[in-house]
Amino acid sequence: MDVLHVILRISFVFCLITPISSTCLNGCTCKDDNSGRSLLCMDTSMRHIPEDIPHDLTKIRIENCHLTELPRGSFSKVSTLEFLWLNFNEITLMNIKSLDGLANLTELRLQGNKLTTVSWTAFQDTPKLKILDLKHNRLDVLPEHALRHLPALTYLDLSFNQLSVISKDVFHNWPLYQRAQKEWGKEGLVSNVVLALHDNPWLCDCRLKGFVEFIKGVSPPIILMNSYMKCSGPTSKADKFFHEIQLKTCMKPVASSPETNITLPLGANAILSCLVKARPVPSIQWMYSLKIIRGFAATETHIDEETVTTQLVIPSLHLADRGLYTCMANNFIGNSSVGIMVDISSLNFSFPLPPPVPMLSSDENTYIEIRIAKQTVYGITLEWHTATHNPAEDWFTIHFGRYDSPKKEMIYIGPGINSYSVGDLLPVTKYEVCVTLKNHPPREGQCIVFVTGSDISELEQRERLIHIIVIVCAMVLSVPAGMYACTTEARFSCVDRCVKLWKRRRQRDRENQQGSERQGTFDSLQANSEEGLCRDSEEQPKKKREKGGSAAYMY
Repeated sequence: MDVLHVILRISFVFCLITPISSTCLNGCTCKDDNSGRSLLCMDTSMRHIPEDIPHDLTKIRIENCHLTELPRGSFSKVSTLEFLWLNFNEITLMNIKSLDGLANLTELRLQGNKLTTVSWTAFQDTPKLKILDLKHNRLDVLPEHALRHLPALTYLDLSFNQLSVISKDVFHNWPLYQRAQKEWGKEGLVSNVVLALHDNPWLCDCRLKGFVEFIKGVSPPIILMNSYMKCSGPTSKADKFFHEIQLKTCMKPVASSPETNITLPLGANAILSCLVKARPVPSIQWMYSLKIIRGFAATETHIDEETVTTQLVIPSLHLADRGLYTCMANNFIGNSSVGIMVDISSLNFSFPLPPPVPMLSSDENTYIEIRIAKQTVYGITLEWHTATHNPAEDWFTIHFGRYDSPKKEMIYIGPGINSYSVGDLLPVTKYEVCVTLKNHPPREGQCIVFVTGSDISELEQRERLIHIIVIVCAMVLSVPAGMYACTTEARFSCVDRCVKLWKRRRQRDRENQQGSERQGTFDSLQANSEEGLCRDSEEQPKKKREKGGSAAYMY
């Protein structure tokens, strides 16, 4: 009995002098096993990552806890963490530095959340990651460099998402895949890599050609969890397996017409025909010189997967119906158009017919606001707004090309359209794009200058700026797809000041609008230095902008 008493006293003293292991979170359980200490939180209303997570964990499992985002440095204090499970929450946002400090992380599971995009550059902080589970989310885009920072990955699950079109380059840019032919063939270095890509709404047109060929050619050590991948569209290929289809390369639209000059008597019905060949299927619009076509019946007939015929019926021709009608087709590669001139024979008239109405009359007070609205796969989409007497009847000209090139490509845009996509941008190149009324030269405030980037890490910088208005002269885009980034050297405090100055100037312009020529919304700001960017807008409010000095707004 004395021996037992002595042992109990020694144990009590030992507990007093031994540091107590870090406490667990309320509503959660902690335990120790052979792999280290783990945290388990299930079915709690946590809603955000706790700040008092124990620092000695090797495994964290937080599921059904209504988490909505992974903020910067969510688990940065848990440097020993190897396994992170955040399944079945409501996570919609993943910060670019959400995995900061997790150099030992080998497994990340985010199944059953609401992610529509992933900050792929966040994986720069997890070089040892082997397992990434993203199934049952809402991912609809997989950038070409998505796997660039996952050299150790051996299990990737993207099944049950909303992916419809991806490039085979996603996998060709994967460091592990690039090493495959060099190392996996050597004895003792064979290691299986599992990919799960099934149950996505794959759109099996020309855009998916490279990916389908990649899937058909997959062989060990790369293993597809489900190799029977199906097409969801187009209709002709719906529910067919990848191995059953053959896809052609994409093709820019080519529009043509059997008749480009039509002369009919007054009151006759005119039928204008247009044939378009393109891959993928283009969108087609009919436009008239001075107005959006309303009340006329336009029909489309799909002859095959790449050929569409469209007809425009103009009932009971009137004098006002004479002029140039344009059939315009576009897909993500480019656009094409064909014009058809419609005239009325003068046989029934004893006097000559007046000439057709001219395309546009000069308007010295016209102004055009232009901005870069978003990025497409290999370029940008422009949007503009104009103030004229008949805004729905204006034709526009887009002047686009390299900044230092004296000759710019000119694209004519019909009435009723206020956006256009520019593609095939080259990396590390300075461009200028202007929008004017048709046949008018560019005027002050109608041009944007931007520079394309080359570093994929620039894509993710948008998350840091998304909640503020950024006023810059140069916008960095990354080729291929990406987001915007501020390229000036100005500090954020400077940008904040510029936003206030811009708002003040815009208010002043509105007050002066009644008594003077209306100025463009895009005010003159120098982007060469912090001093130039933050110059007080009260100085020289009427100063002319130099070429390329228009500011571009990002929202």
